[in-house]
Amino acid sequence: MSFILRCSFVIFAAFLSAAQCANILAVMTCPSPSHLIVEMSMVKVLAEHGHNVTVVTTLKPHVTHSNINLIYLPLSEQALREWNKSIADMSKMDNSGIVTSLFRMRSQLDYMFKIYLDAMRHPRVTDLYENPDNHFDLFIIGYFMNNFQMGIAHKLKVPVIIATSMFQWEIFDSITGSPTAYSYVPPLGTSMPKAQIMSFTKRLTARIKSFFIKIFCYQMEAVLAKFYYQLYGNDANMPAYEELNKNVSLVLFNSHSISEGPIRANVPGIIEVGGIQVKETADPLPKQLADFLHNATDGAILLSLGTNVQAAHIKPNTVEMMFNVLSKLKQRVIWKWEDLSNTPGQADNILYSKWLPQDDILAHPNIKLFITHAGRGGITEATYHGKPMFALPVFGDQPSNAAKMVKDGFGLSESLLTLEEQPFREGVQEILNNPIYTQRVKEFSVLFRDRPLTARQTVLYWTEYVLRHHGAAHLQSPLLRMNYISANNIDVYAILISILILFILIAKLLITFVYSKAFRQTKNTTKLKSK
Repeated sequence: MSFILRCSFVIFAAFLSAAQCANILAVMTCPSPSHLIVEMSMVKVLAEHGHNVTVVTTLKPHVTHSNINLIYLPLSEQALREWNKSIADMSKMDNSGIVTSLFRMRSQLDYMFKIYLDAMRHPRVTDLYENPDNHFDLFIIGYFMNNFQMGIAHKLKVPVIIATSMFQWEIFDSITGSPTAYSYVPPLGTSMPKAQIMSFTKRLTARIKSFFIKIFCYQMEAVLAKFYYQLYGNDANMPAYEELNKNVSLVLFNSHSISEGPIRANVPGIIEVGGIQVKETADPLPKQLADFLHNATDGAILLSLGTNVQAAHIKPNTVEMMFNVLSKLKQRVIWKWEDLSNTPGQADNILYSKWLPQDDILAHPNIKLFITHAGRGGITEATYHGKPMFALPVFGDQPSNAAKMVKDGFGLSESLLTLEEQPFREGVQEILNNPIYTQRVKEFSVLFRDRPLTARQTVLYWTEYVLRHHGAAHLQSPLLRMNYISANNIDVYAILISILILFILIAKLLITFVYSKAFRQTKNTTKLKSK
């Protein structure tokens, strides 16, 4: 191929690519950094492939790109204090059961809802749909109980894609229209190996638990509907709150049920991109971290309790106990700790840092153990890189995440609230000295990575699929447009039962009639014989 022809081809391809670029609006206002990390990973994929993405956030993301136009709405000092206090309160709760945890979190969620509402009322956000010069082709919402924000999509007359750091659970049923299967799919907070069949007791417990989770979901829907009407109730052109879900083209879940479980029937609009935040090639570590790990001849441990639980939320005696155990190890320890002026103690084998490139550190071959709060993102990154874990769950889905991780054989777990020194020491030593945990998680890592498309390729393909097909309404489940009675065939069962009852009544009448006729005839014959 001649040089001129090659240049012409490149120029043509560039023009073709530019013509296919979309303007995408992404609203990602959840104040939890762990959610934003996953959501921004999806956005970055789109930006890297030429799409122009306007992102609204309440936290400053670590991801940047020339095609990302960031609308950063920083939290006020008061909002930040209230949010941190709510996290601290949740960190002190007994979260032994997911149902109890959900209802206890109800008051804490009010702080988050206020943040959502304030962001939607901000002039920079309202200008996005009120200014006629703005044009968007797609709306992406970073989801965590903020359905009412999808009203923006109706203002812009564009389809919706939900991007979430969560896995599929009951709160998504009304969004995806996915069929429920309580006989073999455990509800939120029930940890089971993916191939295990539930016994009668487990199925009964799961059904009761799912009933209360549904009640929680209905309560949340009522609250979110109230916020929706506060924002858009005066606009006669806006649909009813219940209609918002009918504009959702698909949901991008941070899961991979083929490897993680549970195995269930999913509608086409459910797309799993678990591990989207994991880099295919790790970035170089900062020099201090790189040198610290390079010189860890006996291996190293990463300790991070996530982005929400901070050092100030942990009981001082728990911190002291953890330091006593970790400082005596021959392994080096990288410890995420926010207040560097007030660390748990000084030890040659411990390096404290306010912020850590967790994914890049877990990719390092010298990391032998990850001590984690069992957040969804951290467990995903650890399993991707084949690192065993010691989980110290705190609240929300963390206890169930930790329990599943233990059942899968990837490590051990103790509650952070009730942690004692001896179990912590023994657990850390068990994982470091017993290779079975590393072996099992490495085996799973191979399974987790084995896909026809990577998580990044999957995000790109399905987002562009929705753009190509103008919302791809054909992906939606019919259940989204059916009421409870028709969706569950209650009307059909009612008719069939009515017909059965009618048949029984008619049969009874016929039998009675025939019996009475036969009885009278027999009686008359007997009388004649007696004469």
